[in-house]
This record gives sequence, C-alpha cells and structure tokens, in this order.
Amino acid sequence: MTVPDIVLVPHTHWDREWYEPFQRFRMRLVDVVDDVLVRAEADPDFRFTFDGQMAAVEDYLEVRPGNRDRFADLVRRGRFAIGPWRVLLDEFLCSGENIIRNLQHGQRQAAALGGSMGVGYLPDMFGHIAQMPQILRGAGLQHACVYRGVPSEIAGHAFRWVSPDGTEIRTEYLIAGYGNVSDLFDDPADLPGRLDRRRARWGEAFGADDVLAMYGTDHSGPLPTLMALARQLDSDLAGESAGRLRVATLQEYVTACHPADEDLPAVHGELRSHARANILPGVISVRPHLKQALAAAERMVERYAEPLQALWGTAWPATLLDLAWGKLIDCSCHDSVTGCGVDETAVQVAARIAEAGQIGQAVRDDVTAALASMVPSDAALVINPVPRPATMVVQLDLPAPDDGRVQLRTADGATVPVQELARNEPVLADERVDAADLAAVFRRVHDRELFGRQVREVRLDTAVTPPRLTFQLAADPGDTPWDVMTERARAARAAAQHPGPWQVRTVDESRRTVLARIDVPALGFTAARLVPAAPGEMTQDPSATNPASVARTAAAPDPMTGTTAVTGTPAVTRTTAVTATPAGLAGAGITVGVNADGTLRISSDGMVLDGVGRLLDGGDAGDSYNYAPPGADVLVDTPDAVDVRVLRPGPVVAAVLVRRRYFWPADSSATGRSARTVPVDVDMRVELRSGESFVRLEISFDNQVRDHRLRLHVPCLRPATVSHACGQFSVTERGLHPQAGPVGEFPIATYPASSFVDAGGVAVLLAGPTEYELLNDPDELAVTIMRGTGYLSRNRNAFRDEPAGPNLPTPLGQSPGSHTVRLAVLPHAGDWQDAQLARAAEDWALDPVVRAGSGAAGHPLPAPGRGLEVTGDGVQLSSVVAGPDGSVDVRLVALSDRAATAALAVPGRPFASARMIDLLGRPTPADDTAVGPVVDERGGCTVP
Repeated sequence: MTVPDIVLVPHTHWDREWYEPFQRFRMRLVDVVDDVLVRAEADPDFRFTFDGQMAAVEDYLEVRPGNRDRFADLVRRGRFAIGPWRVLLDEFLCSGENIIRNLQHGQRQAAALGGSMGVGYLPDMFGHIAQMPQILRGAGLQHACVYRGVPSEIAGHAFRWVSPDGTEIRTEYLIAGYGNVSDLFDDPADLPGRLDRRRARWGEAFGADDVLAMYGTDHSGPLPTLMALARQLDSDLAGESAGRLRVATLQEYVTACHPADEDLPAVHGELRSHARANILPGVISVRPHLKQALAAAERMVERYAEPLQALWGTAWPATLLDLAWGKLIDCSCHDSVTGCGVDETAVQVAARIAEAGQIGQAVRDDVTAALASMVPSDAALVINPVPRPATMVVQLDLPAPDDGRVQLRTADGATVPVQELARNEPVLADERVDAADLAAVFRRVHDRELFGRQVREVRLDTAVTPPRLTFQLAADPGDTPWDVMTERARAARAAAQHPGPWQVRTVDESRRTVLARIDVPALGFTAARLVPAAPGEMTQDPSATNPASVARTAAAPDPMTGTTAVTGTPAVTRTTAVTATPAGLAGAGITVGVNADGTLRISSDGMVLDGVGRLLDGGDAGDSYNYAPPGADVLVDTPDAVDVRVLRPGPVVAAVLVRRRYFWPADSSATGRSARTVPVDVDMRVELRSGESFVRLEISFDNQVRDHRLRLHVPCLRPATVSHACGQFSVTERGLHPQAGPVGEFPIATYPASSFVDAGGVAVLLAGPTEYELLNDPDELAVTIMRGTGYLSRNRNAFRDEPAGPNLPTPLGQSPGSHTVRLAVLPHAGDWQDAQLARAAEDWALDPVVRAGSGAAGHPLPAPGRGLEVTGDGVQLSSVVAGPDGSVDVRLVALSDRAATAALAVPGRPFASARMIDLLGRPTPADDTAVGPVVDERGGCTVP
C-alpha cells in the first residue's frame, strides 16, 4: 500500500493593514521577503507561496525596486507562486465588479513577473459568495482553495464547489486552516512525532491523497533552518516507510498532486457555515461609514464614470481609471473595509475610498462637461445612468421669469409640470461705499466670478441719489467682453466726478429650484429649460403651502381595537399625484400613514405593512468581529416623543420628517447596560415620488452612545422561513438557522445583502452592503443601521470562544457622530423575480446626473442622446468599458434563475459584430454547443 506523502507549502499570510497600519506592516514585509529571496537563491529546493495576492509582492518591490529581476527569475522557474489576486478581499463587502477587477489587476501584475499561479486562493475570507466558482473559472482558473465557511457534510480535503449558474470548480479545503503546520518545527527533537499526530488527525480527510501541510502564518516568514529541518524530517520518514516529505508551492500541490475529480462531493452556493471555522459575521455591521463609502465610490466608477466615458467620451482615461480601481480594490481587503482593524487603519481606508470616488467623479465630470457644452446655459443637462429609458425625478436650479408659474420644456417641445421648491433672492448684497473706495470693490471679483456666479455686466447709474454701481450676475456671462481693470477704471472715473456715498448692489438673475419627472433615454441624456407655464398646468408654489408640524406623545394602543388614536390629523387619501400631510403620504395605489409611535403603515394595492421603521436599540458587548449581547440587555424601541412635519407637499415628491426622541443607555458591558441614558433624536425622512412603487426612508442621528446595536424593523406581509438577498452577481436564498459546529462561534442568523433583501412579500432596497436578520414571531426583517464597539477583538466574547485578533481598544469603532442610512421599502405580490426587485433596486440606487448647460444662453436645446439600452428578464448591467480597437466591452449578469435573453442596442450606432470574452477580456474559445451573441440586421445584439 502506498503511503501518502506530506507536501509542505512554505508561505506567509500577509494582512496589508490590520492591528497596525499599512506602512508599519510593510516594514516587516520587506524584512521577510528580503530573507525569503536570499534563501530561495541559495537553495534550489526552496519554494514559497506569496499568499495568493500580488499586493504582498508589489508592496515589497516598491521599496526594493532593484530586486524585481531577481524576483521574476524565481517566479519563472516555478520557485515562487504569486497571484492570482491583487488583494485578499472580503467578498461580501465589495461589488461583484470589484472582485473581477481584483483578478484583472492581480493577473496583470503577476504576468509582468512571470505568471500567476492557477489557484483561486481564498485562505482567510469571512465566508465566500455563491458566484465565486463562476468568477474564478471566468478568469481561467481551474482550482480554488478555501478555509472558512465549509459545511460540515464535507469530510474530505476537496470538493466540487458549484455556483448558481452551474459552473463548478475543484476546491481544496484547508484542513485546520492556512497554518496547519506553522508550529511543526518548534521542537526539532520531536519532528516525526509532531507530524504523526497531525497525520493521524487528518488521515481520514486525505485518505490516499498527499497531505497538504501549510507552513506559515500571519506576518511571518519561514525559519532560517526550514530546509535543513525539512530534509531531516524527510529522511526520518523514509527510514520508517511512512511516505516522504517534500517542499512545494500551493500551485504544485493542487495541480500536480490532485487533478480534477468528478467523484468529489458537491457544495452549492455560498459558503457561510460556522461548522468548521469562525466566519466572524459581525464585520458586516461595524464602522458602517466604510461600507457606505466604498459602495458609493464603486457606483461612481462602475455605473457613472466608465459607462459615460465609454459611450460619450473621446479619449479613454485608462490611467486615471486604473488608479481609481487600484484604490477600490486595495480597500476591499478582508481587514480593510471590514473595519476590524485599529482606528489608524480605518482612517486610512476611508481616505483611500474617498480618493477613488473623487477620481471617478472627475472622470464622470469630464465627459458630462463636454455634453453640457452643447446645452444652453439657461437650461440643464440630465443624464440617465440606467441602461433603459426612464422617467426620472430631477431637481433643477435654472434661470426663470421673475414672476408667474413655470414649467419645463424639453428638446422635442414637450412641456413638463414642475413642483417648485424655492426662488432665489436676486439681491445678494446692498451696501454703501464712499466714492474713494468704490474702485476697491473690484478686488472681490476673481477673474469674472463673484459670489459663485459670473459678472454679466457692470452698470453705473449717476442719475439717482446716491449714485449706484450694480454688478449684474448670471450663470452665463454671455458674449460681452470683460476686463476687470477696464471696469475698475471706469468706476474710478465716475467716483471722481461724483464724490460722496455710493450704493453698491450685487444682483443675480432670477432663478427657481424645481422638481420634475423627465423622460431620459437609456444611458443617455436630454435637456430642459424653464418657461412660463400655460394656463391650467399642474405646478406647485411653495408660498401657497404652510406645512404644519404635529407633536405627538407615544401612547398605548386601545385595548379594545388594538389601534392608537391620534386626534386632529387629516386622513390620507389616494391620488394620482403624490401628496404629504402630517398624517402621512399618498400616491397612485399607495398610502403611507404615520403612527403615533413614529412607525409607518404602508398600504399598497391592498397589501398592508404596519409598524414599518420600528427602531430597536440594544447593547453590544462584542467586538469588531462578532456581535454579543450583554448578560442583561436593555432593549429600547419606544420613543418618548414623536414629531412629524411636512418637508415636500408634492405633487412630484412628497416627504415628511418623523423625529423620534429616545433615551438609550450610555454604554454596555458583558454584564448589562448602563443605568445612565442619553437623549437621542432619530430623524426618519419618509418620501414618495411620483411614479415609484416603493417608499424611500432616510435615517439620521448623532451617535453618542457606546457598545450598542441599532436595527430598523420591517414587518413581513406573510410568514417567512427564507429570505432572498441580492449581492455579488446572485440572489441567495437563506433559511432561519445557519449551520453550527464545534468551533465555538455562535451561529447568529445575521447575513449580508448589498442590493436588496426580500422575505414574506416585502423587500428592503439597499444602497450598499448591510447586515440583516429574518425574525419570526412576529415575522419581520431587522436591518442593522449600525453597531458600535470599542475593541478590535475581545479575549472573552460570549458568541466566540477564541480571540479573532489582539485585544486592542478602538474608540472610533464606536462610530461616534453623525449617521445617515438610506433604504427603501417595497411590498409586493409574488416572489422577488415576479416583483422585478433587481430592476427596482437599480432604479432606487442610481440617481440621474444633473448639470447646468455651459453653451450660449437662448440657443435651441440639443436633441436627446440615446446610449446603450439593455433588456432582458432579470438581466442587469455590471460594467461598460472601452475595449481595444474602438470596441466597447459590456458585462451582464442574469440574476434570475429563469432562462433569459439579453438584448443590447445603441440607437444610431449599430453594432458591426459581437463576441464573447472572459472576465480578463480575452476572447472565449469557440464552442459548437454554445450559442454566442448575435447581431441582427438593425445592428442590435442578443445574448442568450
């Protein structure tokens, strides 16, 4: 009988930033790699695996650029295994597109040094998304390697991991973790014994296969005596006929020792089991500002900057976009956006996310500025980021007649009614200046800018008393020549002729801020300007409305009826336009009543949700990795006072502000919550927009409470035992009880969602990664607004037996200060596919871009611009980028489990041809059994 060999894989697991910030960890990295490089060149049998991420390589070479050729030589000879990732990400806290770009950057960087290893190494992620097999195979990888989240039914060291689309990949399970023999050589006198004990523990899992022995751990390199000790141990094993020991890279073990095996057990979908390792689910909800910021920056780059530049730009800004993506990718690290590091790390991550978003905004603004130059300055440009024609609610600030009602006129001559929000005060300044100082007022003018506007003309009127100098401002200064020195000299001459006081006025053009619903082509644009309204047009004048504010004290429900009476509040009625009163909101087919306790009663097409928006605050004695309740928790969900006031009366947008005052315990400990309380006002903006079927909510408050968890509750329409959450290229079904195991982590049923979560006929639309839980009795969704904790990890955590990191204080992990969370609630019939929730979530998350025109005022409006249009049941756009040779690369995802065909078209710009590419942009091999994209006679494209 052949005895399996032991394959020793020397490696390091390198967290770029964690309990120390990036640059401090890099100092240690340089020392480790310096040593590894010298020993690899001195011993031809030495092998090393660089953690599957190019960051550990490039961070080193940035400090040691002279070692690049030495390093590349070892890669080319198979001695160093690098890539395929740029960084080891957290898969649930970044977009699916970020995951693909991570692989693209990692593969490109690895190729420059000799090539990437063909293993999707995922050693320390806190669970794995359902679509990872398809992503890895789409990038040309044939193997995966994981540790956390593997379910208990996997008894061996390998399995077939199957994504929702059916793609599968052979996956190596890291028995006992990525450092399962990190202490093997701690006692050189007992090497065979230490190895035998491990072999006995793992024998059943590996069977006749060679045993994978991962020699490495966090932020460390191998012993200087590694190869000598390995040879000694190999010699001892040979003498006992117990198999041999050899040193290899992970690539060599996975690909050479264990080819694909169709008889392996299959695991379908995401890996989030607690059975074999901690998955540390609390990272989803700590430092929520990092998650919100990364999602917003990703949206800016993915759904605004890249598509608009690819469709409407001229020169593709590759360097800038690569820079933005580099920052987005690096921030997706499993110890970065997760927030489970020290405060210094979190501050630096937030700064890099902000930079990435700023680059994306600059790229977006570059192309929108070019489009705005075609639009007159008395009009506005409106851009639709969604790949289908849409009627979008926009807020515009435009020049307008001095009085009377107004409406919008679009390029085709159609008129659009508006909801007026405000009129500007034209007189910006009115002062007296002595004639001797009159010329000095021109020092205020910067080029032609004054008070953020442009000087259209300077008027001198000496026929009035006192004489008057007027700066007439406008958004567009017009074609009149302007020279500040000339105007100053003219004013000085007039002042000399008319000594004494002068009146100096700064006057803006008449402007109005309005809301309107405008039809905008798919990923295209239109333009509109304000004109006097025709008689009978529907408009709303803010001066005609004086919204009331109703103060309410929360009362107990009537014991006979179960309802709470609120006197003096008008009823909410159904109407075609949206309206708001202190009692609530109403629109076509939907009403939103405000209950006495500040929660909402949503009625939509006969479906009623009562109690939407209940806020429940409880203690949190956990840490950045795991929530843990105090021993004696105090839960607060009843406000002491409720105040409601109308913000927008309608008819385009109706909104009320519900302010609830709570008294939350000041802090928590393992035993209980503080007796001292802190008053907290929580504002909930409730909004209906004309044409929308969901209710928009915005929760904001100033957090001055420590060690607590705040959740927003939404009742289900019917009993629910499963939820569906949309994340990275899939909608995942989850039950009520996650799989537990003996590892010591309590299997709390909180899960991540990025786009929406749906259960029991109610969906919550999300603006970024969020934690939720499906509760029973009553059936409702609880969405975590924030979780504050003051420790990176606690040595004693009621929901986790062992530390997840050092016991370090993280005061900023309490997330003090202002918080704002946006979401929307959508009751619906049928399942998430019937309700087209993917489309609703996209409409909710992607706002139109509005920009003032910069062309000559008064000119005709340009014709609407029609961009890329995508149709298909459950089909969603992931990215649009400029490809080689003037092509456009479009990535689509079919979220539905039903067969779908996507149709793509750019009106006026027909496709000449189309081909399939993989996730790295390479043409996929021809397959006689597959149906590829088809270009029809009109230049449209269909993809089954």
